[in-house]
This record gives sequence, structure tokens and C-alpha cells, in this order.
Amino acid sequence: MAEGLLNNLYIFVLAMFTGFEVITKVPPLLHTPLMSGSNAISGISVVGALVITAAATGDRLILMLGVVAVAMGMINVMGGFLVTDRMLEMFKGKKGPGEEGKS
Repeated sequence: MAEGLLNNLYIFVLAMFTGFEVITKVPPLLHTPLMSGSNAISGISVVGALVITAAATGDRLILMLGVVAVAMGMINVMGGFLVTDRMLEMFKGKKGPGEEGKS
């Protein structure tokens, strides 16, 4: 049990380090497309967390960790979509006089 937990912790720390190194090397021009891609990955993570949480029968630790994973994943997805939407609004052209009602 402890060896499996230690291996999972090791993988988690390596994934965090790799993710940090990759994200810090991305130029600002690519942040919007990268954000959209990470939203899709976060959505898949939320589905996985829901499946694990639903399968947690009798183990309160797994249930609590699953609920936390779902909550954190949804916060990430919602925040990502809000940031992406805001960035895309910046690229829309400004409307001239008399075009306010047109879409």
C-alpha cells in the first residue's frame, strides 16, 4: 500500500514539474489555443474523477478525494472557458456607428 502511494506521489511530482516547464516555455501568442486544449483535457479528467468517485464504495478517503478532484477539475474548466472567452472578445472587431444592433 505505502509503496504504491509513494510511486503515485513520485509520478505526480514529476508531472507537475514537467507541466510547469512546458507551460513556462509557451509564447504568449499561443496561450489561447493552448487554453482551449487544456480545457478539453480537464473535461476528460472530470469524467474520470466522476467514474472513480462513483466506484468508491465504502472507502471514505477515495470518495473525498474524488469529490475534491471533481470540484477542482470543474473550477479549472470554468475558469479556462471564461479566460478563453474573454481573450476571444479582444479579437472581435469594433463596431462602427449604427452597427450596435447587428450581429
